[in-house]
Amino acid sequence: MAAGRARARRENLADLLRELGPASPTLCEGWTAHDLAAHLVTRERVPWAAPGLVVGALHGVTERAERATMRSHTFPELVEMFRAGPPWWHPTRFAVVDDAANAIEFYVHTEDLLRAAPGFAAVGDSGGFAGAVGGSGGAVGGSGGAVGGAGLGLKPGDDVIADREALWGALRLVGLAGFRHSEVGVVAERTDTPGRLTLRRREPVVEIVGPPEELLLFAFGRRAAARVELRGDPEAITALAGAPAGL
Repeated sequence: MAAGRARARRENLADLLRELGPASPTLCEGWTAHDLAAHLVTRERVPWAAPGLVVGALHGVTERAERATMRSHTFPELVEMFRAGPPWWHPTRFAVVDDAANAIEFYVHTEDLLRAAPGFAAVGDSGGFAGAVGGSGGAVGGSGGAVGGAGLGLKPGDDVIADREALWGALRLVGLAGFRHSEVGVVAERTDTPGRLTLRRREPVVEIVGPPEELLLFAFGRRAAARVELRGDPEAITALAGAPAGL
């Protein structure tokens, strides 16, 4: 991913948070935009809260830190703290590290806001996971939304092709983690250009079909909002739908 991609996504996400306001819903269960802003600031500015982001047993520590962050700052303050970026000592002050650690995170959270907004499902075709279980497909071509284009959270002039390649490149690792509890095999197939990835080696196999940005969201656990088509045996599709997300 080109250096500075995460910086651009940060600006887009901060703009969207400011535009929607603290009470706006998100795809993160139980979170408003205010909770999301506190999370984004905490993960960069409270180092002792970081282990709880990856170790489930320590998640309570992170939650307490996020609540403390929310109590200590107004929503506009949190948005501008996030926009300003991490403190000087944080490794993501370096653009290459920032892109590796944050570009995907900021993309997903931008979509968490956009796709939780009322009326999102009316954008384009019916799409969405619930509609795709039946195998009808629908809006495989991506979402768009209030900020950015093609469901990528980008602004006009950004390199959509390069960004899609970066998301596709990230899908292997995200998918291996996201589907690790699945009892069925999972293969991702992109629709913007030929490409397939095996994300879970089991039988039977369910194929998840869509552009890279939608495949990544599905793998990240945003299954109800991802515009993908699921292909395979109906029982296998149902099993995949019921499998807990690994992320």
